[in-house]
Amino acid sequence: MTRRGLLALPAFAASGNRVKREVFLRSPGKGTAVMAFAHYTRPRGGQMVSVEQRWSRSDTIDVAFLRRSTDNGRTWSDPSKLVTGEKSASGMRRVHPRTGFADPRTGRYVEFWTEGVLPTDDPLEGLRQWNIFYRVSDGPVRQVIHEGREFSATHALPGVWTGKNCVMLGDLGSVPLGTPDGRILLPVEMSVAAPDGSLFNPGGGYTWTEAAIVAGRWRGDRLEWEMGDRVKCDASTSTRGMVEPTIDYLSDGRLLMILRGSNDKKPELPAYKWVAYSRDGGMRWSEPKPWTYNDGGNFYSPSACSQLLRHSSGRLFWLGNILPVNPRGNRPRYPWRFHIAEVDRRSGLLLKSTVQEIDTLQPGENPVLSLSNFYAREDRETREICVHMTRLFAHNDGWEGDAMLYRVRLPA
Repeated sequence: MTRRGLLALPAFAASGNRVKREVFLRSPGKGTAVMAFAHYTRPRGGQMVSVEQRWSRSDTIDVAFLRRSTDNGRTWSDPSKLVTGEKSASGMRRVHPRTGFADPRTGRYVEFWTEGVLPTDDPLEGLRQWNIFYRVSDGPVRQVIHEGREFSATHALPGVWTGKNCVMLGDLGSVPLGTPDGRILLPVEMSVAAPDGSLFNPGGGYTWTEAAIVAGRWRGDRLEWEMGDRVKCDASTSTRGMVEPTIDYLSDGRLLMILRGSNDKKPELPAYKWVAYSRDGGMRWSEPKPWTYNDGGNFYSPSACSQLLRHSSGRLFWLGNILPVNPRGNRPRYPWRFHIAEVDRRSGLLLKSTVQEIDTLQPGENPVLSLSNFYAREDRETREICVHMTRLFAHNDGWEGDAMLYRVRLPA
């Protein structure tokens, strides 16, 4: 086992000394950014897996490495390589690892990823090729396929046909969620096939997707899957549809879904996060509306992922970007900046008085800094919220950035 070798940096004054930033994994050099995260692999204890991803361009993982820990991340095993790009006769097979799920009822660990063969290795080809795969406790690889005779590896879910459109797990914030009756809920997003064979894109943005929940129920050592209704919007409100859903329960049993939108190509539109509610476990959803503070006030957020996280105290938190001015599509992701705030578990709205900054652009730094593409978890020993996020500098001549670990000590 090797020490993790974290380098502690000063806490941010704006956070009242409640945030500490450490280097989790350093970039190997200019032109390559490291994105890394770690999560638990058992319902209790300190067994963890760390996934390191190396990126040199958008939406492509050059290579990944796995490390394991048995002592809550104090030490890690030597890395083992995970192939994320492999040439075949049909094109380049690309793999995007996502977070796993430690089932509290069965003790099984389920890992999930998105995979597809891209004919010319263009990331946008994934919108016709991606499917979701999983493995239970190092067992055989299986695909997430809706139950029923009409469904197959190439027609995995209602409205999804490989080669025409796709289904995928969003960013790392689209975390699987366990239900009181023992199911596993996967928040997913899908591209949409138009009648003429093109990809439906009524907003004219970079892409267009719709969101849904796919619910898995145990049958022996495998999962049977059922997809709920889609969460979708009009192009007059978000030019990229509904993207990268994150979910959790409210105190009355409703499911809360927070979604990424966009004003890409239409910067005059207000850029918000979006919210939908379900009363039946994720099969049917309310129409998505702009997510607001508990006082009814709006807040701006760029087209970037976010995450809901339930703390062991019972409190529900949201992590994401909040801006003082209306952004333009994905940008900017640095001013006012990356935040954590508590969610009112009765209303599902964001408690304005709890908003706390985690990181922002520092003096002298290049403003191309992006604070996004993160994963958050609770440390089982300290009860701090740990945020894995890369301080990404996406330069035109190559990406760079170290994978950071932020430790957020919660106020009473």
